Amino acid sequence: MDGRQKEHCTQRQDTSAVRHRKTCKTNEGSECLSQPSNETSNGANKRIPKRGGHLDSPSKDDHVPVHTLVLVLVLSVCTRFYKITEPPHVCWDETHFGKMGSYYINRTFFFDVHPPLGKMLIGLAGYLTGYDGTFPFIKPGDKYEHHNYWGMRAFCAALGSCLPPFAFLIVLELSHSTPAALIAASLLIFDTGCITLSQYILLDPILMFFIMGSVLCMVRFNTQRLRPFSFSWWFWLLLTGFCLSGSLGVKFVGLFVILLVGINTAFDLWRLLGDLSLSLVDFGKHLLARVFGLIMLPLFLYTTIFAVHFVVLNRSGPGDGFFSSSFQSRLIGNNLHNASMPEYLAYGSVITVKNLRIAGGYLHSHWHLYPEGVGAHQQQVTGYLHKDYNNLWLVKRPDNSDDLTGPPELVRHGDIIKLEHKETTRNLHSHFHEAPLTKKHLQVTGYGINGSGDMNDLWQVEVCGGKKGDPVKVLRSKVRFLHRSTGCVLCSSGKTLPKWGWEQVEVTCSPYVKETPSTQWNIEDLINPKLPNISLSVLKPTFLEIIWESHIVMIRGNSGLKPKDNEMHSKPWHWPINYQGLRFSGVNETEYRVYLLGNPVIWWLNLLSLALFVLMLTVASLAKQRGVKMEGMRKVHCHTLMEGGGMLLLGWLLHYLPFYIMGRILYYHHYFPAMLFSSMLTDSTIFKCSCFWSISNIDLTLEFQFSISACFSFYLFHPLSYGMRGPLAHDPASFMAGLRWMESWEF
Repeated sequence: MDGRQKEHCTQRQDTSAVRHRKTCKTNEGSECLSQPSNETSNGANKRIPKRGGHLDSPSKDDHVPVHTLVLVLVLSVCTRFYKITEPPHVCWDETHFGKMGSYYINRTFFFDVHPPLGKMLIGLAGYLTGYDGTFPFIKPGDKYEHHNYWGMRAFCAALGSCLPPFAFLIVLELSHSTPAALIAASLLIFDTGCITLSQYILLDPILMFFIMGSVLCMVRFNTQRLRPFSFSWWFWLLLTGFCLSGSLGVKFVGLFVILLVGINTAFDLWRLLGDLSLSLVDFGKHLLARVFGLIMLPLFLYTTIFAVHFVVLNRSGPGDGFFSSSFQSRLIGNNLHNASMPEYLAYGSVITVKNLRIAGGYLHSHWHLYPEGVGAHQQQVTGYLHKDYNNLWLVKRPDNSDDLTGPPELVRHGDIIKLEHKETTRNLHSHFHEAPLTKKHLQVTGYGINGSGDMNDLWQVEVCGGKKGDPVKVLRSKVRFLHRSTGCVLCSSGKTLPKWGWEQVEVTCSPYVKETPSTQWNIEDLINPKLPNISLSVLKPTFLEIIWESHIVMIRGNSGLKPKDNEMHSKPWHWPINYQGLRFSGVNETEYRVYLLGNPVIWWLNLLSLALFVLMLTVASLAKQRGVKMEGMRKVHCHTLMEGGGMLLLGWLLHYLPFYIMGRILYYHHYFPAMLFSSMLTDSTIFKCSCFWSISNIDLTLEFQFSISACFSFYLFHPLSYGMRGPLAHDPASFMAGLRWMESWEF
């Protein structure tokens, strides 16, 4: 090791030794984990915990370098807030999340596949900064004009600005090196992808804020091992639980950081269980404290988020049809809210029929026919998730006879009926043609004209759990419709039809007659002036029923997201290599273009560091297993490498690998939580490589060379984040010419 390298590592080791010994156990009979047995190479005095006592007061090296942290924060804020109002039109998913913020301001109920916290915070930010919730957010490119949109963007940018400081503090705690922490923060400060995601009305900066907050609080809690049940111990434990609830409250991928904290907690408890100086009573206290702080508190806060969500969104809106009839009865403006209608179904009634499968839809038809080659070329029958006039059906007797003057005759269990579509006058029909998507099921169509048809139009009504003669109750009876000719049962498969089916839900006739929500229906609306009305207030569900139904709808909706025609999506293997970005705004040279793409130098350095870390971890593990003796600080670095770096590697794996088994559509931006962990791991890897392996040509200068390279790459690619006009990159006249290093980049 040359003189400069030795001085560099020795200087870091002073701080590392002091910080590392904080993890030692202070009780009698305990030992210090990976405690160096010799003096450090520079002969620094070591603070040894006294038997049964406490560490000496911390040195100045233990304190966070405030000036460096302020510098990181200032740079982060400047890069995120620069040109925050540009472009002054809707970009990419601002269409969705800006609109949902408006729904909160207007208290209009809607459906989304993600939990509500992120959208609630966006709506709150808009409300507090003067946005009135009137902008429609119809499509990308729509001008904001006089609408006050900057507050929602600024809120997301503010949370995005916290990511580099969080990374600085996490790496500082794990590596005990201010230069390593500074460079880790700089990788996020100058990443064009992180900047772009932070500047728009999106859930991603909110999600990443809570993920990084959870990791930081977990790391800080781990440092309180010598002060159990102290104020700081409880503070970081409860703050970890708070951030975990926030992560899950924004997106379900917050489960990954919950799993990371859970694994860390399990190892921590296992370590405590092996401490023979700790009584089982004290271990039980530790266990209960973690159950309270990391399970009960997050669950309470997560449930509170939904309670606020339901209280605020109390007016009927576009999301009604995704939920059950009883759920809709609590929404002001919905036709079921404080409504009254007949209690029983009778012949001659006009009804809507809703499938009991979550997001199964209303029984629906329209004038469009099934295309050639898809069963019979007859009228389409589908499931539609919204209230519509084409959801109305007329209940008729099998012989089409209707007594318009006599008393109404109730429909009962076992009756044979026809259902005539009110708008097109064609009957609900099935036959021995296979369904469009579910090939083992039969096709359901609209057939006939003005109510005339054939024997394939007849359906037998069956009340689930009923007996012959039981009347069909509106909203409360679960009903099945058995096809008389084929013996199959009317079913909503839950599958989404292609464009020719208007992306509505497939309705089939299932040969599997077992009772399932897919084959069960209820009568939601009923119009029959001959029948007396009753109040529907008894149908309102409990809070637990509401929150359970909401989660089933979100999970099924999330798993059902499929790519649309010509929609840009990607695969997980694309992400670490920065294979393909994502257009946020603009396509041609006359438009204001923003392109989501990570800083290439940073992303490829992260990928290289991942491979290098795995190699280092493998060699260190083999050396430890073989009993290779390590001197002083090298033993410390080995311990830090396997614990601190291992935690970051685990975080990357947990936030990346699950996407390989997801069936839903995936986008490039899904990788960014994993990218946070790989960026923090990168500089920890370089630092440990330089000091642990004593490679003389890897020193502080090389680390800052990486930082300078990242800054220069940011200078080259910053127009991707802050917007550009003019010729495209493939044009030699473009100022981005020569920067299209991969053919798959489309800027």
